Amino acid sequence: MARMHTRRRGSSGSDKPTADDPPEWSDVDADDIESRVVELAEQGYDPSQIGMKLRDEGVTGTPVPDVKLATGKKITEILEENDARSEFPEDLYNLMERAVRLREHIQQNPQDYQNKRALQNTESKVRRLVDYYRGDEVEPDFTYSYDVAKELLDEE
Repeated sequence: MARMHTRRRGSSGSDKPTADDPPEWSDVDADDIESRVVELAEQGYDPSQIGMKLRDEGVTGTPVPDVKLATGKKITEILEENDARSEFPEDLYNLMERAVRLREHIQQNPQDYQNKRALQNTESKVRRLVDYYRGDEVEPDFTYSYDVAKELLDEE
């Protein structure tokens, strides 16, 4: 199947190896991992950044290859339990951030047609994601606009 906003086809990505339990070389306690996840979230890291930090730095020097295998919960579930979850899902927030940057760029460079098209594609993705998350992660009456996104990004 072709990609959404280009005519190219995507190459298939690699699959994660199937494993039922964490590797024996990473014997970090689940409670330590959860406290480290909450600590990193309070420092302002997103869930994907938290996963990479735990993979690279670990907890007390021991890397954590997979938080879900080690704790039985996803990073977002841990954040939800500890009330450290962000207001918007990470993918939606990043797309809104990109759309705001593109809009500001186009206001300064009105002849940049390539980025006008990129802005249209990005805002289209944002609207589709808002529809997907509506009710669960996003308020039912939320509608995307540049002003709303700019206001949300300025708050954080």
